[in-house]
Amino acid sequence: MAQKPLRLLACGDVEGKFDALFNRVRAIQKKSGNFDLLLCVGNFFGSTPDAEWEEYKTGIKKAPIQTYVLGANNQETVKYFQDVDGCEVAENITYLGRKGVFTGSSGLQIVYLSGTESLNEPVPSYSFSPKDVSSLRTMLCSTPQFKGVDILLTSPWPKYVGNFGNSSGEVDTKKCGSALISSLATGLKPRYHFAALEKTYYERLPYRNHIVLQENAQHATRFIALANVGNPEKKKYLYAFSIVPMKLMDAAELVKQPPDVTENPYRKSGKEASTGKQAPAPEEESACQFFFDLNEKQGRKRSSTGRDSKSSPYPKQPRKPPQPPGPCWFCLASPEVEKHLVVNIGTHCYLALAKGGLSDDHVLILPIGHYQSVVELSAEVVEEVEKYKATLRRFFRSRGKRCVLFERNYKSHHLQLQVIPVPLSSCATDDIKDAFITQAQEQQIELLEIPEHSDIKQIAQPGAAYFYVELDTGEKLFHRIKKNFPLQFGREVLASEAILNIPDKSDWRKCQISKEEEETLARRFRKDFEPFDFTVDDD
Repeated sequence: MAQKPLRLLACGDVEGKFDALFNRVRAIQKKSGNFDLLLCVGNFFGSTPDAEWEEYKTGIKKAPIQTYVLGANNQETVKYFQDVDGCEVAENITYLGRKGVFTGSSGLQIVYLSGTESLNEPVPSYSFSPKDVSSLRTMLCSTPQFKGVDILLTSPWPKYVGNFGNSSGEVDTKKCGSALISSLATGLKPRYHFAALEKTYYERLPYRNHIVLQENAQHATRFIALANVGNPEKKKYLYAFSIVPMKLMDAAELVKQPPDVTENPYRKSGKEASTGKQAPAPEEESACQFFFDLNEKQGRKRSSTGRDSKSSPYPKQPRKPPQPPGPCWFCLASPEVEKHLVVNIGTHCYLALAKGGLSDDHVLILPIGHYQSVVELSAEVVEEVEKYKATLRRFFRSRGKRCVLFERNYKSHHLQLQVIPVPLSSCATDDIKDAFITQAQEQQIELLEIPEHSDIKQIAQPGAAYFYVELDTGEKLFHRIKKNFPLQFGREVLASEAILNIPDKSDWRKCQISKEEEETLARRFRKDFEPFDFTVDDD
């Protein structure tokens, strides 16, 4: 028999507004039925007079649900928490303690850490230290059977939680929050993590706790920050959810990944977080790169900031893009490049029509410098690649098409991201996905689906051979090439009857046209693409 889920409520800063909170809880329970627990993070007590609290403390009023609260976040409210190990402060209201683990009769495991971060000694009574975080991690993570915890309760947000995720609004997660809590969340892998103090509601997209294709699948984490009770903006301060304790769940069910799962926001900052240090910004190339116009003023240089490079009295010297070891057909500075096929040039990348394309508007996204694959690109080149992808999706969508993108990093020297438009009327995205998977199975190619927000750099190492497909929905299919791989596989699938129904065009050499025809197609593409061109000057 399946375990019945527990029904829980989580609340942000109460700040002494006990009647407002508990009246709201009563209303919710009257409408939706009873909940098992109420978990409060942030400031439970406020700076208001104690009249309301005295009624609960003396038993005149009673919380309508078993309520667990965290401790003080400032000196003013320390007086309410007499026992550092936790105690009942009023009927149905329990202070959990400074730090520890609460395990319910159902097996639900809740880890709690009261207070705000302090790196100074002695640690104030309303704060936690690196030693507190370290002891919690050691206590829980040292057992070989440890997989994670059900719930983590902290008052401050974890620093960096917004990385790779949806917008956190006005809260800058690279500056606000606690790096120590980032470290704690990294180690404990909670299924739910609740925090407060920032007076706003933020439900981050769930993030994964494993590296795709390198580690066994693990459950995802949901971080939810809650606003303060009774806030005038009516931001959400109560969160209702159901949960089956991890220890009672089927393993396969536990590790199911939500469709909107993202990368772990602390992956690059966990080590720094454990010492309370700010994570360094990702390494990037010099911002002062240059590119050329594709118009009659060809040769005029513009800086990547959009300003004329002469405007600065101390112009930076641009870092040269990586150079090929020999002749390359795709390095823009190379004499081998067929420049009549180039249709758009950015700061770090350019677009060119594919030679022998599957259609007249089959294009390639190529780095200007010599990079062999996506996993070798610098951060700023990746950023421009993503901008080109998004722009091409909009461009093709305006013409009644969706685009399919693939890369084959095998027997190729320069990165080529193939972008092939498919008429919306010919087939759906799921049909394209099924066609790739079916043909891969027929050729005994293991084509794995990887999450939409995953980063290829976390799956494949530089130098590794691979093939990957990206659909217009953001879904990705990945194959790690170990031995031989059919060089035309991507084209063959797209040219098949299931998609474009042009099987005779699966070999690019049979699709070549004259240079005059290529020039005509390139001119037409440039003109059509011009309204979408993000590389043009604003002035």
